[in-house]
Amino acid sequence: MRDVLGVINLMNENQFLKELTTSRCLASVPFGGRYRLIDFTLSDYIHADITQVAVFAKEKYRSLMDHLDSGKEWDLDRHTGGLFILPPLHPGERMRGDLQQFFDHIMFFQRSPADTVIISPGHHICEMDYTDLIDFHNRNNADITVVYKDFNGTPVYKPVYHQCSIDNNENVTDIQLYTTPQTGDLVCLETYCLNKNLLVDLIYRCVENDEYDLLKDAIKANLHYYKVKGYRLPGEMLFMHSMESFYECNMAFLNPKVMQAFFNDKRDVFTKIKHEAPAKYGHCSKVSHSLVANGCEIQGVVENSILFRGVTVQKGAVVKNSIIMQKSVIEEGAYVENVITDKQAKITRDKVIKGPRVIKKAETI
Repeated sequence: MRDVLGVINLMNENQFLKELTTSRCLASVPFGGRYRLIDFTLSDYIHADITQVAVFAKEKYRSLMDHLDSGKEWDLDRHTGGLFILPPLHPGERMRGDLQQFFDHIMFFQRSPADTVIISPGHHICEMDYTDLIDFHNRNNADITVVYKDFNGTPVYKPVYHQCSIDNNENVTDIQLYTTPQTGDLVCLETYCLNKNLLVDLIYRCVENDEYDLLKDAIKANLHYYKVKGYRLPGEMLFMHSMESFYECNMAFLNPKVMQAFFNDKRDVFTKIKHEAPAKYGHCSKVSHSLVANGCEIQGVVENSILFRGVTVQKGAVVKNSIIMQKSVIEEGAYVENVITDKQAKITRDKVIKGPRVIKKAETI
């Protein structure tokens, strides 16, 4: 396999999870009981032996840096290659696009020994085999390979994606920006494979022309100049583009078939390790069809819910169809249904909350 540089591009993050991204970037939003969204992309890089990874951060990245730390959990704390977090060089200035950020760190690309670059967003929940993507790219002698997927999300939430047109020879003939796809439409996953020298050349040429958008100015504008191939993602993907779909994607992890797709003998998702005791269940507790992380203490009733690390559900409390994030407390006699709580939220004694509703970080209700 060729020497590959993995780039996680956070410059174009959509802030559709407003209540959960007031103090963090989208990539560091908690997901699935013990993960952050960026864990899925990082883990797929490691499964493909991509051991030099750069995260291009834009804003609100303190939580992300705390989570990633040295990259140890993803085997990226190494002398050669490893994890690089690259924030804006001029944080007070308005960022005109992701190519400006790439240009500001152009020496990073030039010094990398890699000859191939993978660029991915940091919030997709999917099974991505980057080894197969690179093989497809090399086999077709492509200049650029664009990853796409048949949309099977929920159109009622008005998703916004870039749609791809692919011909019978797997060439990308058009990319329609910021559209609302219907079921079966082909959507661009903003994941690309290309030669490093070509990327550096595109960055220089676009910035010289005051063009700063990677997809629009470097890829879409050159579809008929370069050989741009389309790679259909064959694996599972949970389409997340709104708070409602974020809730549904989390709840999908209660389905054993979905869990098997993401966690099996050939694939696992790595995350930051927290050394906490196993969940503790009291004599009066009753838990059914739920994911419960370590460090939880449950004395009440939990049904069809996801509890992150260190959650407390006191005696007589009821949690149904909800997502309760780290170190939140549901006090005695409280009733919570169809609710998402951010970290360290507290639902006080005998309080009744029926959603859909999102409770902010450290908020007391």
